[in-house]
Amino acid sequence: MSKIVVETKKTTLSASYKTSKSLVNRIGYGLLYFVLGVIAIIQIYPLVWLFLFSLKTNQEVFGKSPFALPEDPQWGNYVKAWTTGHIDIYFFNSVLYTVVAVVLTVILASFVTFAITRMQWKLSGFVLGLFMAGYMIPLHSTLIPLFNFFKTANLIDNPVSLILSYVAFNLPITIMILTGFYKTLPREIEEAAVMDGCSIHRIFFQITLPMTVPVLSTTIIINMIYNWNEFVFVNTFLSSDKWKTITVGVNNFVGQYLTDWGAIGATLMISIIPVLIAYFLLSDRIVEGIAAGSVKG
Repeated sequence: MSKIVVETKKTTLSASYKTSKSLVNRIGYGLLYFVLGVIAIIQIYPLVWLFLFSLKTNQEVFGKSPFALPEDPQWGNYVKAWTTGHIDIYFFNSVLYTVVAVVLTVILASFVTFAITRMQWKLSGFVLGLFMAGYMIPLHSTLIPLFNFFKTANLIDNPVSLILSYVAFNLPITIMILTGFYKTLPREIEEAAVMDGCSIHRIFFQITLPMTVPVLSTTIIINMIYNWNEFVFVNTFLSSDKWKTITVGVNNFVGQYLTDWGAIGATLMISIIPVLIAYFLLSDRIVEGIAAGSVKG
């Protein structure tokens, strides 16, 4: 009889312990989700504020609280930005330069990383060190040499100078990200392909490159954000309005005596939409690529 009582007490204590543990877990998860929700609101609010700012007039911007809602939403600010400010031309230029530079950077970086990590040659470490040294060169210290070089090559006020600069400055960080991922790939797959008579080119394009899709998505979004938001090179190498990008086009609404702040807000809102769309489309791949590249197999 005493054994039955003891067992009953143990069962009761175990059940109460599980209940209390479950309650603690629920409270912990509730606090965690609350904190994450607050962080999400803090992160999203600047976008909401910018959208509301783009619908205001200059009188509302300076005469009322910066957190006040627009009384009469000025949707015409977007029309003005797209037509009068020639944002349509700048937007197309930004898309063109960004896409071309990202494609070239990812392809060239994949070539270099494959040669350094998967092929055996004496100077592979030295070449990798050279690319990593390029990552430490400040951008502004290269403006005058690059300007002189492009001027000698007749590439000033030419989109080619911009694309070449983007590719050169994005290669080191792209190679660094790809190198960590390439070292996790099993060599047995490539060795089996060699035994089957597969050439080095087919190994890269049909075997290795498809396996790196997750980390390529990460490098694509990083390169896209840099190229899309870049200002210094555009302002230095390009002078014609027909070649400028959307980051420089904002200056069209800044006058000597009057600045159209609503149109500037609309231009900034238009400029961030492609980056947000790209991130939403590639977010799963980005997380997968970061997680896969952080652990060596």
